[in-house]
Amino acid sequence: MKTIYFIRHGESEGNTGPTRQGKMTSLSDRGRAQAATMAKRCATLPIDLLVASSMTRAQETATIIAAKIGKEPLSSELFGERRRPSAQIGQPKHSPEALAIDKEIIRNFGVPGWRHSDEENFEDLRTRAQEALEFLAQRPEENIAVITHGFFMRIIMAVVVLGDELTGAECDAFTRAFHMENTGLTVLKYGSEKEPGWWVWTWNDHAHLG
Repeated sequence: MKTIYFIRHGESEGNTGPTRQGKMTSLSDRGRAQAATMAKRCATLPIDLLVASSMTRAQETATIIAAKIGKEPLSSELFGERRRPSAQIGQPKHSPEALAIDKEIIRNFGVPGWRHSDEENFEDLRTRAQEALEFLAQRPEENIAVITHGFFMRIIMAVVVLGDELTGAECDAFTRAFHMENTGLTVLKYGSEKEPGWWVWTWNDHAHLG
């Protein structure tokens, strides 16, 4: 049986700041402290491989954890956060333009093939989640920690729970109901004889944060 420890990155400056964050947003001071606390928890887990999204906030989280567990992180774009429209990046979150784009994307998320501009739409995200899960399933290691992001982690969970035929409307409902704390721990299992395929063991455990 394979065990995957998914960890959302520590709090970023973009999580708390006034503008939409891009790939290069760094951890906040609180985020670095969260990552250090999570690193202590990871030191108690049987981690054979550490994988991290290539985005800066995930890489910084992984570096802090890697220093504690002695595992060099493997970078992968498969586990990055969803790509938002370029028109939103670096813009005030609550500007009329940014809010109008958000509203349009939310309204049309379940419409097959729809996209606002250059963002990842539902089909893109579902495909990437499937590829990410297949990547993990094919790795030889039995215990893998993955540093990822809040929204994309919910896409992964939706695919695990509802299957490859997941619809946009189902995914939208799922992402609204499931939330993640920074450095929240989600554990998935894969490949036992009694429980074939993927199944959920733990969602968003953040007891380490107190």
